Amino acid sequence: MSTVTDPIADFLARVRNGARAQKPEVLIPYSKIKAELARILKEEGYISDYSVDTSAAHPQIKVINKLVDRSSAIAGLRRVSRPGLRRYVGADEIPRVLGGMGLAILSTSRGVLSGREARKQKLGGELLAYVW
Repeated sequence: MSTVTDPIADFLARVRNGARAQKPEVLIPYSKIKAELARILKEEGYISDYSVDTSAAHPQIKVINKLVDRSSAIAGLRRVSRPGLRRYVGADEIPRVLGGMGLAILSTSRGVLSGREARKQKLGGELLAYVW
């Protein structure tokens, strides 16, 4: 088993590949931050549902893609802050993705939040990813 240096990028790549291949569901190795990313994607309507299976030796997250007219609700995903170059933004610097049509995901002191929610709570943090 190989080790992944950037688990968030691995999560986004698996979701992106599953969406482009129009797979109904994608299995991803479990971690707390990946479960929080899946929660935000579900709350914002980019995936239908997710579930965490902790019964096996290696827990997994099952992400159920949202297919609209035989295409995925996710058009694109991009990792912003990465291990080699971290990107932090203040509450007033949170970018709007596609003029508000997309989603920015941040890791803040109050947990992983969408850009909209972080702006509302006046919180800044590490800019993890863009989703559109």
